[in-house]
Amino acid sequence: MSATRTATTWLGRAITALAALALLWLVFSLWTAGQALAAVGVLALGGSALFVYASARTVAWKYLFPGVAGMLVFVAFPLLYTVQIGFTNYSSNNLLEEARARAYLLDQTIADEAQARPYTLHAEGSAFRLKLAAHEGASDEVLVSLPLSLKAVRATAPVAMQPLGATMLAAPLNLRELISHRDALAHLQLQMPDGRVIRYAGLREFGPIAPLWKAEADGALTQRITGNTYRANRASGYFETANGERMQPGFKVNIGLANYSRMLLDADFRGPFFSIFVWTVAFAGLTVLFSTALGMTLAVLLEWQNLKYRALYRTLLFLPYAVPGFISILVFKGLFNQNFGEINGILNALFGVRPAWFADPLLAKVMILIVNTWLGYPYIMILCTGLIKAIPADLYEASAIAGAQPLTNFFKITAPLIAKPLTPLLISAFAFNFNNFVLISLLTDGRPDYLNTKLPAGTNDILVSYTYRIAFTDSGQNFGLAAAISTLIFVMVAIMAMVQLKITQRAEGKR
Repeated sequence: MSATRTATTWLGRAITALAALALLWLVFSLWTAGQALAAVGVLALGGSALFVYASARTVAWKYLFPGVAGMLVFVAFPLLYTVQIGFTNYSSNNLLEEARARAYLLDQTIADEAQARPYTLHAEGSAFRLKLAAHEGASDEVLVSLPLSLKAVRATAPVAMQPLGATMLAAPLNLRELISHRDALAHLQLQMPDGRVIRYAGLREFGPIAPLWKAEADGALTQRITGNTYRANRASGYFETANGERMQPGFKVNIGLANYSRMLLDADFRGPFFSIFVWTVAFAGLTVLFSTALGMTLAVLLEWQNLKYRALYRTLLFLPYAVPGFISILVFKGLFNQNFGEINGILNALFGVRPAWFADPLLAKVMILIVNTWLGYPYIMILCTGLIKAIPADLYEASAIAGAQPLTNFFKITAPLIAKPLTPLLISAFAFNFNNFVLISLLTDGRPDYLNTKLPAGTNDILVSYTYRIAFTDSGQNFGLAAAISTLIFVMVAIMAMVQLKITQRAEGKR
């Protein structure tokens, strides 16, 4: 028995040691790749996992660790990363770090077309010879390479060129065959008889390739063609000349509260942003109001004992909730079509009108509320049905003896008793609709748009769809600004969650 236990112990230690070595290898690989933050995170998370599962004193954490680790990796880290991006100028124009942007510019080259020489490629068995023709109108001698294997070009030194002389060459490769060897030719360097080295300059030419940029001692970059000097401006995130001319690509820098102040101080941005914010609150609030009114009314009506086929009605009314939301939204998009939709067909037959549901901002808002109320009322109806069934029947019997009417029963008994348990759920529904991206995206995509705005903004966008457009569909792809708006949305939703918890705690404390 002791031998078996000893073997198990040593096996566990061996597995732990192998896991530790694998973790160190992964951390080292990330560190050498320049991902210092990722390396530290993997080391902390992996080290914690090894300690928890290799120690006999952390029994409880063996069950808790996966959930805690998942929360840190998939909830806390994305949230903190988004908040951090909100303090930067991160965008499609400022994707790289300063060092990488500098390296990108220094890697740029330019070919000297005046010195470029046409070439042809000739097969010689399994090898090839490259022939350089003379410049047009020049007396340069024709040069040819020794037989070379294009498969090993990447690992070879510059290929020496020599005068053609009496060397006999096969017919040159045609353009299609030349293109098939383009990748190998792009890595080929040719050493001329005078010692110069020329490189691939296109499908038809080899020529001198020179760096486009020159690095100065003070860190500035000088463009060889124009002679302009560009210095890193860490306030704007670009390499700029003294007169403000910028060079792409830019680089990511910390800009502090600039994205947040832009929401308040930039008049061209503040107008659409404030309108979208107001509409977001109104959209979420009115959706909850209309869905609650319709759902609660139907729940009360379906509790009427003398109503026949109640189960059938309840099933039919629940169907909008059972059908996937994106299908219902696309169906309504067709129904509201101005020219071919059934809704406008009915309105035209009855009143002779065809409302422009998608072109008029107000009508588009009405359409969105109608569709979202249709999608949301079954949830409220089911909630209210369950809450109504929990009300003691004695209260309604006493009310009937007193001669109360149905409306009196609703306002004096039903509504007060279901209001408290329903309130936290309505707050949750408000928070959900506050971020109801799918409805806006599929139904109207936020359109019609505001005119003359710096960033695309729709009159029916809500904050989350507006953020999406800024981050992914705008030509500027301003990730920093979108992250700042996302942080604002998170704060608002967090406040709603706190309010919901407080209301729930008070409701439980009064029971």
